[in-house]
Amino acid sequence: MSSLSLAVRDSSTMLRRNLLHARRYPSMTLNLLLTPVMLLLLFVYIFGDTMSAGIGGGDRSAYIAYLVPGILLMTIGSTMVGTAVSVSGDMTEGIMARFRTMAIHRGSVLFGHVAGSVLQAVISVVLVGAVGVAMGFRSTDATALEWIAAFGLLALVALAFTWIAVGMGMASPNAEAASNNALPLILLPLISSAFTPIDSMPGCFQPIAEYQPFTPAIETLRGLLLGTGIGNSGWITIAWCLGLTVLGHRWSKAQFDRDPR
Repeated sequence: MSSLSLAVRDSSTMLRRNLLHARRYPSMTLNLLLTPVMLLLLFVYIFGDTMSAGIGGGDRSAYIAYLVPGILLMTIGSTMVGTAVSVSGDMTEGIMARFRTMAIHRGSVLFGHVAGSVLQAVISVVLVGAVGVAMGFRSTDATALEWIAAFGLLALVALAFTWIAVGMGMASPNAEAASNNALPLILLPLISSAFTPIDSMPGCFQPIAEYQPFTPAIETLRGLLLGTGIGNSGWITIAWCLGLTVLGHRWSKAQFDRDPR
């Protein structure tokens, strides 16, 4: 077999392996999905009328339109915790060391984790988005091209943070440490423009909210789905995603190539 054929075959096998693991042990994914769904329910039905005043007035429907794009990005961050835990389990249980000794394409091991995690993140986003639609979210101003761009944006963000989560998992000594190390991927969206505009935050939090990858991604997705202006948020989001993808890939590859624990 050619090198390309071998890479494709082994990558497909590793992807199937990770999807089977996710299907056999769905509790981790379901638990991580509960966080964005519960926040969506909480902020819409409990705080919705009050929070809508902070975005220029309107009613609860105006706030759910503002909130859902941020929750969708938070969903991606939440699913990355499961990725880090899964990768850490492979490292500590010795299967990664076993893969190194087998006649398989070395890049396929990481690709299987990344591709499987991106697929799970996209499916999770669809499920949470369906909850948002059931609660009243509508995107009537978005064109077909904007919907395609929004889907591509979500996939790109998922890819970037998946590589970071894989690196976190490979660098963690155990699953508990991996879960803790990936916690910022859940906390950062909380300190972003997901729930309230940045200029309404205390001064000490505004730089944290502004200079991080989730805020421009949320503003870009919000603009695509609601038909509002995006400004330079789209280019900033692409730059963040490319930078995180390169960083995560190099970090993960370095961890994979080092001597087994």
